[in-house]
Amino acid sequence: MASDLSEILKGVHVCSLLDQNYDNSGLEAITLHSCDGDWTQFLARRIQHLLEKQPQAVGIENAFLSLATAAFNCFLQANVTGPPLSYHPADGILPSSLFEGTNTTIERLQMRLVLGLSIDGEAIYRLVPHIELFCLAKCILNHPLMTQDLPLRLARLRANFWHQRMLTDISSTLQEILYGNMQLIGDSVFTKSASSAIITPAQFLLERATIHIHHGFDQRARADIEQAARQRSFNFALTGRLGKRTKYQEKELSQLVVLAKSADEDEEAAQLVENSSADNEITGSSPSRLTEAIPRKLNLDDDTLLESIEFTKAAISAPKPQQDDHLYPSLETLDPGNQPVLQPLDAIILLATASSITNTSPTDGLTREETLPYAERVISGGSSNWQVYTQALLLRSRIEGYRSRTIERGVLQLQAVVDQVIAETSHFEAANDDAASAKATSTTFLPQLKSSESASATERLRYIHQLASPPRWKLESELADRWVSLGGLRTALEIYERLQMWAEVALCWAANDKEDKARKIIRRQLYNSVITTSMNKLLEDNEDNDVGNYRIEQDPLPADAPRLFCILGDLEKSTAAYERAWAVSNQRYARAQRSLGKYYSTNGELEKAGTAYARSLEVNPQNHATWFALGCIRLQQEDWAGAVDAFGRAVQIEDTDAESWSNLAVALLKLPPDESPGNPNNIDLNSEKTRPNPENVGGGGGNGSKLSTTDPQKHIREAFVALKRAAALKRESFRIWQNLLSVSVKLSPLPYTEIIIAQSRLIEVLGNVEGERCVDVEVVEALTAHLVTAYPQAPTEVDTPEIGRRLPEDDGTIQASAPKRVGFERMVIDLVQKKITPLITSSRRLWLVTAKLSLYLQRPFATLSAYEKAWRVTLNQPGWESGTEEAKDAWREVADSTIDLLDGYESLGERLREAGMGAGELVAKDWRFKARSAVRSVLARAKEGWEGDEGYQILSDRLQELKSV
Repeated sequence: MASDLSEILKGVHVCSLLDQNYDNSGLEAITLHSCDGDWTQFLARRIQHLLEKQPQAVGIENAFLSLATAAFNCFLQANVTGPPLSYHPADGILPSSLFEGTNTTIERLQMRLVLGLSIDGEAIYRLVPHIELFCLAKCILNHPLMTQDLPLRLARLRANFWHQRMLTDISSTLQEILYGNMQLIGDSVFTKSASSAIITPAQFLLERATIHIHHGFDQRARADIEQAARQRSFNFALTGRLGKRTKYQEKELSQLVVLAKSADEDEEAAQLVENSSADNEITGSSPSRLTEAIPRKLNLDDDTLLESIEFTKAAISAPKPQQDDHLYPSLETLDPGNQPVLQPLDAIILLATASSITNTSPTDGLTREETLPYAERVISGGSSNWQVYTQALLLRSRIEGYRSRTIERGVLQLQAVVDQVIAETSHFEAANDDAASAKATSTTFLPQLKSSESASATERLRYIHQLASPPRWKLESELADRWVSLGGLRTALEIYERLQMWAEVALCWAANDKEDKARKIIRRQLYNSVITTSMNKLLEDNEDNDVGNYRIEQDPLPADAPRLFCILGDLEKSTAAYERAWAVSNQRYARAQRSLGKYYSTNGELEKAGTAYARSLEVNPQNHATWFALGCIRLQQEDWAGAVDAFGRAVQIEDTDAESWSNLAVALLKLPPDESPGNPNNIDLNSEKTRPNPENVGGGGGNGSKLSTTDPQKHIREAFVALKRAAALKRESFRIWQNLLSVSVKLSPLPYTEIIIAQSRLIEVLGNVEGERCVDVEVVEALTAHLVTAYPQAPTEVDTPEIGRRLPEDDGTIQASAPKRVGFERMVIDLVQKKITPLITSSRRLWLVTAKLSLYLQRPFATLSAYEKAWRVTLNQPGWESGTEEAKDAWREVADSTIDLLDGYESLGERLREAGMGAGELVAKDWRFKARSAVRSVLARAKEGWEGDEGYQILSDRLQELKSV
C-alpha cells in the first residue's frame, strides 16, 4: 500500500494539490498561510480550483480518487492491520514547502487535524498516528465536486464510518450521513447494472451489517447477515453433537457446535480476477486462497478442559437428525471435529453472527456458550485470511474472559493480539515526546513473527471493512478494561497513562474510591494552576498542586473537553461542568444534557430534567435510553400524551425493550379517551412543558386535537397490544403479566385466551412463592361462569380414564378424564384443575370455583369434596365465633358456607360416583349424618356469640329439618 501511495504522490495532479510551490498557474494564491493554517480548507479550495478550471477534470478526479483510496488504506495499515509502512507518509503528503511563511509545524498541524475531526462534541483519540492520511482521504471523498458514482460513494461510506468508529461515542450527524449514503449504495449494488467487480452484494451486506451493529441496530444486522449467507449459498447451523469436553469425562454429552461449509466459489473468483483493475480501486487486492501465514493462537493448557471438544466419531454415521433440527443436507455428514476451511466471507458471516448475538442478548453464561462455537469454528478450521483469523482470536478472547478456566488464556490471547498489532504498526518513532510515549513498542508476549511468517498488507486489508477490526489504541484500551475487571488496576493504569487516555485514568481511580485523585487528573487536562511566584508567573504544573488550584481554563481546550467536563460534573456533582460541556461543544454534545437530565431527575426537578432530555434528543434523536428517561419524567409529571410520545419513540428505536412497551401501556391507560398524542415533528423547548413528540406509535392522531369520534376502548386496546409485546419479551416479569391481566378484563369483548394465558403465567412465576394469592379470584370466577353459560350442554359420557392420573380434588381417587375438548373449554378446565387447585389453601371462593366446574363436568363426588373443603377453610378462620362486630363478616361466611355444604349433601349425596374405585356407588351414603354433624359443630361454636342472629336461626331450622327426616 505504501509503495502504491508513493507512486501516486509523483503524479502531476497530486503534486498540484499537495505542493503549493509546484508549477501550476492559478494556485499561487491558495496557500496554507492564506487558509490560516487550516490544511483541510487548503485541500478543499485546491480541489475545487483544479476541478473547475482544468479541462481534463475526469483524469484529475481519477487521480484524486486513487490518492484518497491509497491514503486511506495506508492509514488502516498503519493503525489497524500492519505490517509496518515502508516509509513515513507525512514526508510526501506534507512537503516542507507547505509550511513556508507560517509558524506551523507538522506536529501542530496534526494536532489541529485531530481537533478538526471532532463532531457533535465527540473527539477522536488525540494521538492517532498518521492522521494526515485519513484527513486527506476524507477531504477528497467528501468534496461535493467529485463525481457521485459507486466507487466514490463506497469509499466515502468507509471513510465516514471509520470516522464514526474513532469517536468516543456515536455522532448523530455522522449517523445520518452514513445511512443516507448506504441507501444510495444499496440501490446501485442490488441493481442488475451494478458492476460486481466493485463490490458483491454479499460484501456490501456484511459491511452494512457491521455499521448496523456499531449503531445498535442488531435486528437489521441479523437480517443483512442472513441475506448475505443466502447470497453466497453458505450453509451453517448451531446444533449439538455428542462429545467430551474435559479430560476425565467418561460419558459423552451433547456439545454445542457450529457446522458450516462454504459453497464453490470458483465462478465468483474468476469474475473478480477478470475485473481486478476495478477491484483494486477499492481494496487493491485479488481473491485470496488458503495461506499458511496466520496469527499465532495460545493453547489452553488446563488441567481439566481439553484444548478442543473431542466429538464422537460415530456422529458421522448417526441417523439423520429430526426434522426440527433444520440442518441442511450438506451439513448432515460433516465431521464436527474436522470441518473444511471456510472462505473468508463465510467466516466473517459467522463472526458477525456471534457479534450480533452478543449485542441483542443478556451478558450471561448462556449467551457466551452460544457465541463461542462461532469463533471456534473459524479458529479450529483455519482461515484463508490473516485478518479474519485475528478477528476470530479476538472474539474468542472476549468470550473466554468470563470463565474461570479460560480467563487466563482469554487475557493472554488478547495481550498477544495487542502485541502483534503494536509490533506491526509501530515502525516509525514519533518526533514529539507525547506521541513517542504513546507509540512505544512494548515487549511482545509471543516471539515477533518473521516477514516470511506474516501476511501481506493486501491480504490483511482485503476484508477489513466487513470485519471492522478495532484500531490499535482501542485494542489496548480493551486490554486495560479487561485488567480492571480482573482487579489489575496498576497494569490498567500503566496502559491508560502510556496511551494518555486521561479520562479513562480518572475513571479507574474513581471506580476504586479515589475520587479526589480522579478530579485532579481531569482538572489538570482542563485548567492551569493559579499558584503564582513573587514574580506573578504560573508555576510549572506538578503533582503537589491541590485540586482547587486548577481554576484557569486552558486555551485552547483539548479535543475531548466536553467529555472531560461531563466526567468532572459526575465527580463533583456540578451542573456548571455539564453546562460548560454543552457550551464548548457548541450545543452539540448530547451527553451533557443527558447528565443534566439525570442530575435534575435525581433531585426531583422534573421540569428541568425534561427540558435537558429534550435538548439532548434534539442533537441525538436516535438515543433509546434518553427517550425512555424522558418518558419516565412525563409519567411523574402526569403528562400522559408526552409519555406516550416518548415511549412510542423508544420502542421504535428498540422494539425489544420490554420496559418501554410496559410503560407505553401505562401511559396509554392514563390518557383520556378523547385525547391523542401530539405532532411528532414538534419539539418546542420554549413551551411551559417541553415535550419532543415522536411518531405516534399508539395510533392516536398526529395533530394533538380531539378525536372526532371518541372511542372509549381505543387506548385500552393499544395498551393491551403493548403489554402483550412486553410480556413476550420479558416472560419472567410478574408485574407485566399482572398489568396484562388487569387490562384484558377491561376490554369488550373480553379476550378470554389472553386472560387465561396471563393468569397461567402468573401462577408459573409466582405460584411457588405466593401460592393462591397469585390467583385473581374474580377473573377465575368470571371465566368459570362464562364456561357454564356459553357451553350449557354438560357432557353425558366420559373417556376412558388415563392410567395413573389423579385429580387433586378427588382426594387421590383415580377419576375419568373429561371428554376431549379444545379451545376455551380445555383452557379453563386445565387452568382450574391443573394449576389453581393445587395452590388452594385458605380461599373458600376458589374451592367454590372448583366445585362449580366439577358440577359442570358431572363429577358429583369431586363437587361435594370441594364444598367440604370450602366449608373447612371458613371454619379455620380465627375469631369468627366471638360475636364481636369485627367478626360479623366472618360469621356470615361460615353460615353461608355451611348452608352451601348442606345443599350439596342434599343434592349430591344420593347420586352415583362418576368414576374411580368406587364408581357406581353413592357419593355419600351417610350424607344426613355428615350434614347433621356439620351443623351441630357450627351451632355449638357459635352459640355463645351468635345465638339469635339470623344466620344462627337458619342453621337451627335446617338442623331440625334433617332430624325430622
